[in-house]
Amino acid sequence: MIPESVPFRIGSVDSLVAERGPTALRIAVGGQLRKLREQCGITREAAGEHIRGSHAKISRLELGRTGFKERDIKDLLTLYNVTDPVDREAFLDLVRKANQPGWWHRYSDLLPQWFETYIGLEHASHAIRTFEAQLVPGLLQTEEYTRAIVALGHGEDDANRRVELRRRRQELLSRDGGPTLWAVLDETVLHRPIGGNEVLRGQLEYLVEMSDRLDVTIQVLPYAAGGHAAAGSSFSMLRFAEPELPDIVYIEQLTSALYLDRVEDLELYRRVMDRLSVQAEPPERSRQIILDAAAELR
Repeated sequence: MIPESVPFRIGSVDSLVAERGPTALRIAVGGQLRKLREQCGITREAAGEHIRGSHAKISRLELGRTGFKERDIKDLLTLYNVTDPVDREAFLDLVRKANQPGWWHRYSDLLPQWFETYIGLEHASHAIRTFEAQLVPGLLQTEEYTRAIVALGHGEDDANRRVELRRRRQELLSRDGGPTLWAVLDETVLHRPIGGNEVLRGQLEYLVEMSDRLDVTIQVLPYAAGGHAAAGSSFSMLRFAEPELPDIVYIEQLTSALYLDRVEDLELYRRVMDRLSVQAEPPERSRQIILDAAAELR
């Protein structure tokens, strides 16, 4: 039996969530929809039928994986007995904000859709773990290093905007409530002279500087480690503050990307990441390895 009224607290979506961008806000709004549905004892199938959809559509809405249609949200609020006009309008206002494009939308002419999705998830994340076998991770790149990478595959016309986009992504590490970053780098990354020795040296010195931060952990996987579980495959794992949301594994390819969130896939990549972290040198020793590599370039 559905209760006559459902306790509703719009304030549970706090200002820090909004600062994490529209993707984070969409995730938070979806979480509230799930709680409202569960409080009423309504199944995903029944909710889906009510908005002329399916249980899969309700699942996507509740996970924040899709944009919201106001008509659907109004119908769901009615189904969940959220009838107070003030509460309904406050919720719909959040929905409108969640539907707004993120700052990265202005670069949409440069980005494939699959990478726009990643930037939104990255911006909404609580923790990022990444393994890089070839290049310094984007969030840790200097402008000169980024510019050298951009020059490898793109013309000069949009180079400045691509560099600017990378810089904007990096701002999330300085944001209040921003994610922690734990990066494991294959030692190869320290010796590949992207942009030449001077650019690489500046990049390595920047890695040392970033390693001083409490929210950044950098480890080097040395040649001496031999073979490892992620041989030939760079990947990132995103974790979110919302406990009901699964981690996401992101694997970038030349013309597309994979987003993995199945339980068995996540468990495999967690084990791989944990093994890499054990095989890699500890942070302090890694810092010295990076300093030594930079000194060789002088």
